[in-house]
Amino acid sequence: MTAPKRKKARANGEGTIYQRKDGRWEAAGYVLAANGTRKRVRVYGTTRKNAADKLAEKIADSNRGLPVATADSTLGDYLTYWLGSVAVHRLRENTHTRYATCVRLHLIPGLGTKKVARLTAKDVRTFLDRLRTACQCCAQGLDIERKQCCAVGECCQKHLSALTVAYVHSVLKSALEHAVREDELPRNVARNVKTTTYQPRRFRPLTAAEARRLLHAARADRLHALYELALRTGLRKGELLGLRWEDLDLTTGTASIRRSLQRTRTGGLTHLPTKTRASERRIALPTECLHSLKEHKERQDTERETAGPDWRDNGLVFTTPTGRPLDPANLTRRFRSFLDRAGLRRIRIRFHDLRHSTATLLLEQGVDLVVIKEPLGNALGSTDDGPEDPPAAAVVR
Repeated sequence: MTAPKRKKARANGEGTIYQRKDGRWEAAGYVLAANGTRKRVRVYGTTRKNAADKLAEKIADSNRGLPVATADSTLGDYLTYWLGSVAVHRLRENTHTRYATCVRLHLIPGLGTKKVARLTAKDVRTFLDRLRTACQCCAQGLDIERKQCCAVGECCQKHLSALTVAYVHSVLKSALEHAVREDELPRNVARNVKTTTYQPRRFRPLTAAEARRLLHAARADRLHALYELALRTGLRKGELLGLRWEDLDLTTGTASIRRSLQRTRTGGLTHLPTKTRASERRIALPTECLHSLKEHKERQDTERETAGPDWRDNGLVFTTPTGRPLDPANLTRRFRSFLDRAGLRRIRIRFHDLRHSTATLLLEQGVDLVVIKEPLGNALGSTDDGPEDPPAAAVVR
């Protein structure tokens, strides 16, 4: 009688490794988890060595004191780990802040106690359905703090918009997708859940007549050149506020878009790279913009003399009357006030809608969509040092 074949002995610290019924290899061992305890982690591979190497890498990180996300962790612990160790290196700071807010307000309260490995599509679907119908004053405890809403028996029915619910869902999918890529989960259950299609805000771009009225009213404003650039070239708010005089060539009529001015939680007003690689570009400036920029430079020189020692020279094109950078939020408020004074439309127009209006006006003029994308800096835009042909500019004469 043949003796049964003995299993290969595992090396010390190698953990448990075995082949699953689906043919994949699974390795499991104890590592330092995101909450400071030691938990069992499982990884998967196509071969025994592949699974063993992945587990060894996690055990090595754990031995160096680095917490390791585990499928046996609660979703709350995993999301905390993912935000602090993964997403923080891949996202712009403002995007990371929005993700963190979404996790803190919605995902952890709603699904935080669930085990990542046991999370099902039904759990996600139930959570999203509850998120759509729950009053947020009550869900976040604001009614108790303020002694209103459900705390006094008069619920305000403050529900999340369909867009916000879809955003929460997308953050969860991103987090779980990382676990799948790291072979900590076999599949992303959040991807199996379909959210209700949200109805985007109906945007009606400025007509040519409205654009003329806007530019005419802007002539009396100290930021006339900014509004003209925004409407005729479609530059983003941050790109406009990040423009330096050294980026402009008023002789050849071009502008190099290299940076964006943003307010971040940790750095305050900060110059950041453009939104995408395609956003870094050189554009041709329309004749009207050249005239308004030259007038703006003269006005800024006068403001510099008036401010005297209080002037803060930083080379920016658009500043406060004392040379300091313009805060994007302040520009938004200033633009709303300007629209009210100009009597333009009762329907609220966002500053970013000027960018959309640029594209619409150009399309109405018969300009090809690919040509439009160049000055706007969209994905299909040119990233060459300079355009071969001057990009189109919205005509609102």
